[in-house]
Amino acid sequence: MTTQNEYKLVPTFGNSFGTGWRVMLDNFLRLLIVIFVLAVLTAPMKFSYKFDPSHFNWAPWHWDGSWREIFGLASLGVFAMFFGFLALLYYFLAVPVLQYGGKMIFVQAVRKIKPEFELLIRGFWENYLNIILANLLVFALVVLGFFALIIPGIIIACRLAFTPYIIMDKKLDPIEAVELSWKLTRGHGWRIFAMGLASFFIIIFGLCLFLVGVLPAAVWVSGSFAALYQSVLLQKEKPAVEEQVTT
Repeated sequence: MTTQNEYKLVPTFGNSFGTGWRVMLDNFLRLLIVIFVLAVLTAPMKFSYKFDPSHFNWAPWHWDGSWREIFGLASLGVFAMFFGFLALLYYFLAVPVLQYGGKMIFVQAVRKIKPEFELLIRGFWENYLNIILANLLVFALVVLGFFALIIPGIIIACRLAFTPYIIMDKKLDPIEAVELSWKLTRGHGWRIFAMGLASFFIIIFGLCLFLVGVLPAAVWVSGSFAALYQSVLLQKEKPAVEEQVTT
């Protein structure tokens, strides 16, 4: 039974987006800051280079076989490989911690708990290995699914959508989290897919508003998926609680 201060959570498309909207309005500034920080910290790494044709006077179209040209090409290649390696490490060893922490912040908001900004980085010293391994496991399973004619990849991605929430919320190991996500999303796969599709158009609409609306759109989407997770969790746990009460 919900109290007046709680959201009425039902695992449906409309209720999830409706609750996500109310969560956004109730915690707008805090959640907007969370999304902004995540956007900055998880955005693709960029390298700025000011092009000047004079920098390429030694290039192959002026090739004379000098050691200067050979060393220049080799150095450029090594630097590109090193920078790409650092970006890959950052993407797999740091970004998941931030993203998982951000998802848990939205779950807190759905639960009417004051969002803790520390959750964004807490995973670096708490549960770090499980976060990284769970992210790699889900990534590998989804990629394998996409190799199998795409549709299995979409199914796997939808059924494992709750894995980040479970890792942060239940502190399970990666395999247990994947198994629980698969169990919780049984019967909700199409709903998650439909919400993902709707979220894509919500984000596009936000981008169309001169980029100003993309952050609120992301807040709404994140709150909606957190609401779906919490509602499904309550639905699955309710029979167990009622059984304990009757016994």
